[in-house]
Amino acid sequence: MEEHNASHTLPPSTAARPDLDWSQVRETILMLNLAVAQIEIALKDSSGSVDVLAGSFTGMYGNIMALVEQARALPDSPAKAGIESSGVAVSEQMQQAIIAFQFYDRLSQRLSHVSRSLDDLTGIVNDPSRLYNPFAWHTLQQQIRSQYTMEDEKLMFDTLIRTGDVREALARYVEARQQQSGSGADIELF
Repeated sequence: MEEHNASHTLPPSTAARPDLDWSQVRETILMLNLAVAQIEIALKDSSGSVDVLAGSFTGMYGNIMALVEQARALPDSPAKAGIESSGVAVSEQMQQAIIAFQFYDRLSQRLSHVSRSLDDLTGIVNDPSRLYNPFAWHTLQQQIRSQYTMEDEKLMFDTLIRTGDVREALARYVEARQQQSGSGADIELF
């Protein structure tokens, strides 16, 4: 008789196969886990390539600077001046590329924070004792806020929590960044 019951075990209810056990909480958790997995895969896939590029540019920068130094030992000539000028120009462009790779590092850190936050959110949504507990939600929010190292990020977080308005939070972030940099340049949000 037990074999007969075991053969009738049904898989869990899903959005594709809803039954009386179907739960929007379970579906939410699945979608959050999917988002975490996609972020983690994107970070992993791109990290190796960016590391190779950054290392290559750093090495090329060193080689170009060595060529410029060797060119300085040559007798003065138009060719020497051209080599030095081109070498300095290329080295400046490479420095800009290296700075861009540093931006990628910052982006990776932010996406890692998002991934951890989504994972922590999944934990709350999956736990009925925490799901309806405002203190658990406040703790999660403070944990997420503590990951931010820059004041403009904290301002964005605080604005979003206070207003619930993503556009306003982003506008405050951009405004704070512009004030920090002293730049009046327009930054387009999309």
